[in-house]
Amino acid sequence: MSGLRDRFNQFTGKTRLAVCRVFVQLTGEEVAPMLGVLNSTAREAIDADGDVTVLGEGLVEICNHLLQYDNYWQAAANEGDVFWDEGEAGDYVDELFTDSASRYLSEPQYSTSADEKNSPLSLPVTRNVVVMLTVAYEGEVPALETDLADMSALKAGLKALINLQYQEKLRAVQVHFSPAQLGDELTNDQVLVNFPELIPL
Repeated sequence: MSGLRDRFNQFTGKTRLAVCRVFVQLTGEEVAPMLGVLNSTAREAIDADGDVTVLGEGLVEICNHLLQYDNYWQAAANEGDVFWDEGEAGDYVDELFTDSASRYLSEPQYSTSADEKNSPLSLPVTRNVVVMLTVAYEGEVPALETDLADMSALKAGLKALINLQYQEKLRAVQVHFSPAQLGDELTNDQVLVNFPELIPL
């Protein structure tokens, strides 16, 4: 039935908007540097104050790093929906934002200089990082509108996210990650509790 509705809406000239969220869990001794990339793009996103072009550039950088780290991929998941109404799509983006931000240690806490003086010289290194990418885009992208809990499908999906930036189809971009900063740890048990949708790759 949704296929029929899609065709009807295309016929009436409505714009198809899709919203999707992709989860990627990386595991291993070498995954902590990914937090540096994530925090750097998060700072740029805050400075950009919602500029989708800048947010899209950050998304491209994160996806490229994730593709380089594919040896450390542990699990993945994705979800999404299609809308013909911009308000409904926006509400769903907000819903996913709230959910992602509520996940364990997924909000960066940028420390002040006073905090840095009291911080230990050596930080514990997390063996788990979960990245949550939420986007809204115009049109249809089959590589994102399928099950991404598979190595080759996930690679294709991340490349499709990159292409959305270059095709100027992105309408919204959100990035969350857990743990939110170096020195925080995400244990295996915390992954199971806070990210139950993850499917091992």
